[in-house]
Amino acid sequence: MNAFPPANELFGGEASGGDPRHRGGRDSEHRGRPLVEARQVSVQLGQRRVLEAVDLTVHAGEIVTLVGLNGAGKSTLVRVLLGILRPDDGTATRAPGLRVGYSPQQVRRDPFLPLTVRRFLSLSALVVPERVAGALGEVGADAILDLPMAEISGGELQRVLLARALLREPELLVLDEPTAGVDIASQGELYDLVARIRDRYGCGVLLVSHDLHLVMAATDRVVCLNRHVCCSGPPRTIARDPAFVALFGQHLAEALAAYPHQHDHRHDALADPAPTGGRA
Repeated sequence: MNAFPPANELFGGEASGGDPRHRGGRDSEHRGRPLVEARQVSVQLGQRRVLEAVDLTVHAGEIVTLVGLNGAGKSTLVRVLLGILRPDDGTATRAPGLRVGYSPQQVRRDPFLPLTVRRFLSLSALVVPERVAGALGEVGADAILDLPMAEISGGELQRVLLARALLREPELLVLDEPTAGVDIASQGELYDLVARIRDRYGCGVLLVSHDLHLVMAATDRVVCLNRHVCCSGPPRTIARDPAFVALFGQHLAEALAAYPHQHDHRHDALADPAPTGGRA
């Protein structure tokens, strides 16, 4: 694995061709391989110790979710893993040639700029224009292809950002608060979509989220961060960990401990579980 690649290497490089479903993590020889890894990472910003001796690995084919209170260091850790920020101590590495698709928490939309969804997704020189509609279709948003960015809803914006990340044909998806600005009825559906993308591509997914109830249903492993790793593990067990209880409170921990379930359903328009008709 390579330490601290240039940021332009993470998000640039030549556009790859071919069917992404036949590439990367879907290959059996790559499934389960480590994609990014932090070992004993510490970061000091000014007078404040933001991260302290953090270990974290994301493998191909798994969804890992970072949870923690505001100021816990989640965004800083993501920046370190992506090679954007160099830690003061420890190492951060990534698989050679790793393709990363990143979906930020939000983007600024200028109401006076007549930028359509199609144009927004085509801004990168690496994007093949013919793939834009297909990527939007994959996230269930092809109907908004020619709408102005300023007019789409919060849920539609998150799908556009996810489609933008998929255009990179990523082996690792990094999603920062993917349900920010999304109404409660659509949040479960969006997490289900992320799980289906993981299943289809075999990519690793690193989520940063505050939606603890939905995270418990949408992730394989939860990492609870409070400058250091308080606890980590499968969602069914993490809510019972004393460190998790101390951070989020007994009431929430008890509610979450009863919530985890297998992803054998989708959410309907009211966010209630509905049977699946097979993998989407």
